[in-house]
Amino acid sequence: MGINRSNQSEGFITTRLDALMSWSLKNSLWPMPLGISCCAIEMMAFAGPRFDVARFGAEVFRFSPRQSDLLIVAGTTTYKMARVVRKIYDQMPDPKWVVSMGVCASTGGMYRSYPVVQGIDQFVPVDVYVAGCPPRPDSLLKALMEIQKKVEAGKTQIEERGKVFVG
Repeated sequence: MGINRSNQSEGFITTRLDALMSWSLKNSLWPMPLGISCCAIEMMAFAGPRFDVARFGAEVFRFSPRQSDLLIVAGTTTYKMARVVRKIYDQMPDPKWVVSMGVCASTGGMYRSYPVVQGIDQFVPVDVYVAGCPPRPDSLLKALMEIQKKVEAGKTQIEERGKVFVG
């Protein structure tokens, strides 16, 4: 009884180190925005005050791949741009996650021509696909929550690459 009172007055907490690490990783994702075409406008709205991504700890957009752990590819990717996307992905530290935002990034969209990659999963592993042309910012929030579930569960890309579709 005396121990409980002293714990309550001093704010004493116990936890496991791995639980603390997964909680801190989950709530401090730093996105690397890669807005290639029109989906980038919706990604900018996602970062704005109306949708308040700060609630999820991902409001700090990093424009350096070495400081980010979540790659958001928004828009049509050509074969010429695919090399750049892969280079950015390779420069990101582990663990890292990828969101394919929009139908153009996921499947090539309406562009069935030779310069357009028919899905970025051909050259980078994708964790979450966001459907839509362009997808709404709240769909991207849902994708962020799906990534957070993976982080909390401790799933890395090497262990499990489950395809999650948000739409």
